[in-house]
Amino acid sequence: MSPADEALLIERLKRRDERAFNEIVRLYEAKVFGLVYKMLGSRGEAEDVAQEVFITVFKAIDQFRGESKFSTWLYRIATNHCKNRRKLLARRMEHAREQLDEATERSHAAAMSKATSTTLGRPDEIVEGFEAERLLHEAIGLLDEEQRELLVLRDIEGLSYQEIVEITAQPEGTVKSRLHRARIAIKEHLERAARPRKK
Repeated sequence: MSPADEALLIERLKRRDERAFNEIVRLYEAKVFGLVYKMLGSRGEAEDVAQEVFITVFKAIDQFRGESKFSTWLYRIATNHCKNRRKLLARRMEHAREQLDEATERSHAAAMSKATSTTLGRPDEIVEGFEAERLLHEAIGLLDEEQRELLVLRDIEGLSYQEIVEITAQPEGTVKSRLHRARIAIKEHLERAARPRKK
């Protein structure tokens, strides 16, 4: 979508055009869901929060001044919702981890089914790939909230440092140093997991 088309769409949304809202949801729902799912680790919570994000967008669209990209403003809303939800879930973290495990198992089962039906990959290679994905997911889950947020925004969603600065309101140097520490923590976790266990 061109910047002019997006600006027109936002103007329609500011006039409470329902079709414009539906178009915004269609354009961004996958990105928003992907972001909040990676930050919260629970499919059910991510679905709820993604809906809340779009409700907030509809209610707060008049506050969007066009000083940043619309997607940056939208991601800021999404990350703030995630932070609020994580505070709410702090007492139920163990339950949330169980939900994450179930979601991961389901996605692995679906991926395994797809892989075995569409490719001739060796089963041991498929299993190794799933194990690597599981370990990475586990490592991300062990990061503190700020590190996880930065890692998801930069390394998974591919946002620029400038966009992350706008979303998190942190100086670029702080973003880079915290992201560096997050990457080191991930690397160390994966290296520990790869070491053979002593019998």
